[in-house]
Amino acid sequence: MTAVPEATFAIEKQELKRTFDVAAANYEKHAVLQRTVMNRLLERLALTNLQANSVLDLGSGTGEAARLLAKRYRKARIVELDLSTGMLRHSRQLGPRFFSKQRFVCADAEMLPLADCVIDLVFSNMMLQWCNDLDAAFAESGRVLRPEGLFIFSTLGPDTLKELRLSWGKVDEKVHVNAFLDMHDVGDALVRAGFDAPVLDVERITLTFDDCNKLMQELKHLGAHNLNMGRRRTLTGKTRIKGMLAAYEQFRQENRLPATYEVIYGHAWKTHRPLKKQSTEGNIVSIPVDSLRRKGQGRDNTG
Repeated sequence: MTAVPEATFAIEKQELKRTFDVAAANYEKHAVLQRTVMNRLLERLALTNLQANSVLDLGSGTGEAARLLAKRYRKARIVELDLSTGMLRHSRQLGPRFFSKQRFVCADAEMLPLADCVIDLVFSNMMLQWCNDLDAAFAESGRVLRPEGLFIFSTLGPDTLKELRLSWGKVDEKVHVNAFLDMHDVGDALVRAGFDAPVLDVERITLTFDDCNKLMQELKHLGAHNLNMGRRRTLTGKTRIKGMLAAYEQFRQENRLPATYEVIYGHAWKTHRPLKKQSTEGNIVSIPVDSLRRKGQGRDNTG
């Protein structure tokens, strides 16, 4: 069997931004899994007794986690960072308008526009699977963390949507489902980035649907499209779609179709020794957190 080139699974970032911009308004209505994982990640965070004056919500989406983090760390400055301006705008509309310590930055997790050693906690829920270079994302999180700072995250593992992947595999060899890294690969990337005492574990969560069309509609509402470089560029024919739907029926149990999600939870601490520094290309500017202002007080980072 011929190996699939790694570039086949690379994510098109501009298309990713566009799909999440479109999904922003109705995202929270459909984010059942994301909210469940977020709450479990917050429970894990509570066990650390971390005192944080500055928090980065990396891949903040509509800001649900950021608002809860603001309640937990009432004196902390919360920086919401996301690739999608639509998500950030929606979050800002939902948050307090006056005396808020929330800050909004539109940027890529692989190239953070923040200065070194300015963050006490990097919190990232269900975002890292959208990174093309996990080493870069981890190194950037480590760079902006202060010594003894904490990086806590969740992401998706390779068994995610395995039923959908196997069903598409019955009809063609194109990429229809995004690829996800194994827990051990994620752990290795943390070590390469210089983090200390990484802890990772896996949970499998199964959602069920009346039919496969409901699952695909749900993915669309969440902005979780197939954005791999190797995806089919032409319309998928009705014959292929019917073949995939028929193949998915093999997984039906108690008149419901399952969709498996492999969730990886992880946390690690920044050491005192220098972490691996990412080289930057182009006009990338690192800015202190203190320089971020709300709209009307300076530059508006969401648009």
